[in-house]
Amino acid sequence: MNRNPHLNELGEFLKARRAELSPEEVGLRGGQRRRVRGLRREEVALLAAISTEYYARIEQGRLQASSPLLNEIAQVLRLNEDQRIYMFELAARETVRPSRPHDRQQVDTQLRRMLDDLNATPAFVIGRRTDILAWNQLAAALWTDFGRYPEPERVFVRLLFAEPWMRELYADWEEVTRLAIAQLRMESARYPGDQRLTDLVEELSARDAQFRQWWTEHDVATRGKGTKKLRHPAVGELTLDWDTLTCATDPEQHIIVWTAAPGSPSYDGLRLLASWAADQKRTESGSVG
Repeated sequence: MNRNPHLNELGEFLKARRAELSPEEVGLRGGQRRRVRGLRREEVALLAAISTEYYARIEQGRLQASSPLLNEIAQVLRLNEDQRIYMFELAARETVRPSRPHDRQQVDTQLRRMLDDLNATPAFVIGRRTDILAWNQLAAALWTDFGRYPEPERVFVRLLFAEPWMRELYADWEEVTRLAIAQLRMESARYPGDQRLTDLVEELSARDAQFRQWWTEHDVATRGKGTKKLRHPAVGELTLDWDTLTCATDPEQHIIVWTAAPGSPSYDGLRLLASWAADQKRTESGSVG
């Protein structure tokens, strides 16, 4: 019998979460030495007030749990808000959405115009599978002209592993990369049969042992906001705040906007970079003309 891939993923997710908890953290006594880390199935079942067999069937992808039971399991496993969202996203899918392999996300004209008007603010649009769909001039100066990559390779998480300059640019590369993987995992809950996503995960798993490890940890995160440190070859160190705006016409397109505190060295660095990028554009336009 073919099992629902959403429920299979839910089971793997729950296994990963219980492996992170010790008996003491959930109010149980550790007892004798354990062969594996984390909670046992029977301990989760005990705390959720269900049988071990019943819980085992949930982890094996053989049973669709009710919302009240999932709430109990979430409390037992100490799930955060993003993890709860992901769990319920998976559990709510009774059927698999089509993978939509030919459905290309398009950035509309008004959004592109808005990006171009952000002269002192780097911004790009990221889509399903972390595809880079559009970017402005300052984003190209801060990262790269993403247009030099073929569209299938213009994928943020792929560039983090494939391009040495990305590892150099981010002072906290591991933190950035783990977050990108967690966000990709969250997005994957909507389309677990997406062949392009499957191909991307297989490619990166074969390329890099760190990706394999972090992907199988089943960490999840929504796109929100934060602060990152970058080491730019032209303007030096930058500490930038990033925030996420969701496109009204396509909720699976997110605009990532980067700013710096006014009066800070990073604020001045962005303006210096914007001036440099404008000079480059004028030089290129003059050489073409």
